[in-house]
Amino acid sequence: MDISRIQAELSTAQVDGWLLYDFRGQNPIAVQQAGLKGMHTTRRWFGFIPANGEPCWLISALETHIFDHLPGQKRIYRNWQELHHGLAYLLADAQTILMEYSPQCAVPYGAHVDAGTVELVRAQGVQVQSSENLIQVFQCRWSEAQLASHYRAAKTVYELQADAFRWIGEQIRAGKTITEYDVQQRIMNGFDQAGMVTDHPPIVGVNAHSGNPHYAPSAAYSTEIKANDFVLIDLWAKENAPGSVFADITWVGFVGHTMPEVYQHIWQIVRSGRDAGVALLQQAWQQGDLLPGYQVDDAVRQVIAAAGYGDAFVHRTGHNLGEVTHGNGANIDNFETHETRLLIPGLGFTIEPGIYLPEFGIRSEINLFVDAKTGPVVTTEIQRDIVTCL
Repeated sequence: MDISRIQAELSTAQVDGWLLYDFRGQNPIAVQQAGLKGMHTTRRWFGFIPANGEPCWLISALETHIFDHLPGQKRIYRNWQELHHGLAYLLADAQTILMEYSPQCAVPYGAHVDAGTVELVRAQGVQVQSSENLIQVFQCRWSEAQLASHYRAAKTVYELQADAFRWIGEQIRAGKTITEYDVQQRIMNGFDQAGMVTDHPPIVGVNAHSGNPHYAPSAAYSTEIKANDFVLIDLWAKENAPGSVFADITWVGFVGHTMPEVYQHIWQIVRSGRDAGVALLQQAWQQGDLLPGYQVDDAVRQVIAAAGYGDAFVHRTGHNLGEVTHGNGANIDNFETHETRLLIPGLGFTIEPGIYLPEFGIRSEINLFVDAKTGPVVTTEIQRDIVTCL
């Protein structure tokens, strides 16, 4: 834990400190920040990192050994009275502090402290603000090694989606039966062979299923893919190694020769919205500006709404990427949440607009990384046209 860097950020934010808190792993951000991932803790603990001075940890007498690696004072409590007295001691000189709290749960990814604990902390006479910006700085920015792992993952997922569409065409031409589940499992086998892992099997949706953003086939429920069908494939994975980060893409294809005009029409709208988001980010960087996630969402959504399909775009434009598919950093969102956090250098995220109709849906998903020198760059292959499988 780099206390000096944390304290520099606290001073910039003009707050008195960062109060970490956890009970039985309910706050993964605090657990990670304190280096306790994988440790078995069963009692409440607090850790206060002041903007100036030495950190202080309030820990149960049952679990003192778990916190030996942490810098600063260790204050031990045995009962609830000593816990309350200890918390008052930690915060005696503080007026405004940060916690994993989000006012009105505006940013759920940063809301891990229960309301009762926030009440207890406020009872010490301090104002509690969200730690969401510190979370980005210390837990969401990619290292050079992580960026390299992402590029390798991006190459693999691109090759596997290309193989999937190619295989669909081969099976149809050969007159063989092929289902959504068959394609999904082929991709999963590809992950295994490439040393990749994922948290959920890919989405493979044909026709109306492609219009369901989170549809996924299973062994028990899957639809056959036939000639002249429309197919959406969404796959995400990372290398099976500590610290690796995900790549997450969505491509669409048509299993035929003569593509219906409606597919091309909707595709062009989605593609234009996607590209508008990228252009806005890159233009802002050239002007020396960092944008909050909501402004990028607005730009993408405006394109789709102007074409008359705003009600068919039913999710945020994109999400943060990290060691988990949906990371804790800024999302591209002014739909599900009002994302005011800036897309700072070191962050990775998706842009993935979609239009979902009863007969079919189209989504185009790319990944971006904000390079500290060159600004936002697209890190995955960009789909320019609907794949034709035959």
